[in-house]
Amino acid sequence: MLIIGCDYHPSFQQISFVDTDTGELQERRLEHHEEAEKFYRDLVVQGMKVRVGMEASGHARWFERLLGELNFELWIGDASEIHRKRERKQKTDRQDAQHILRLLLKDDFPRIWVPSWENRDLRQLLWHRHRMVQARTRMMNQLQAVALNEGLRCKKKLWREAGRKQWEAFRLAPWASRRRQDLLELLDRLNPTIAALSQAIEQEVEKCPAAQA
Repeated sequence: MLIIGCDYHPSFQQISFVDTDTGELQERRLEHHEEAEKFYRDLVVQGMKVRVGMEASGHARWFERLLGELNFELWIGDASEIHRKRERKQKTDRQDAQHILRLLLKDDFPRIWVPSWENRDLRQLLWHRHRMVQARTRMMNQLQAVALNEGLRCKKKLWREAGRKQWEAFRLAPWASRRRQDLLELLDRLNPTIAALSQAIEQEVEKCPAAQA
């Protein structure tokens, strides 16, 4: 088996790896994406079994997908625990990769649970809807502020049909009118998007008894 300690960065990765059959130790710096992808795909051609250890990172999904596609083991480690286990305060990319490799070889790597790809994709759905709702709320707050400045205290009535018609008929200065128009148009585009996302979430909940509970 090839065991690889990977110090991952957005544009490159420094790796330190050992072949457990021969004991041969090597180091490399791999640029993303082409050089790194070629390196790992070549290991498949060589028939190598591979285990990669790296710190948890928010910018490595493509890399995780690649290793999953190649059926390589990927161990994600707790970054703070990995740092705590360092013997030296001095650190370089090479030393970080070597340190991760040592932890893997000593069976002392602080591996953490990682959700499945399906689960993480569902989180994207939830996060996307949350951000869309936040954007809608900001627009609604801006429209309420414009209305209040003109003496209209409609509150929730502003979003009902009658309140909307009253608000659109209210005369404003040219740029205030433009602002109102643009915000209302954006709001009209967001509402069906949020409704569709909400429906998608409800459909996913129906598939998951734990979520229903």
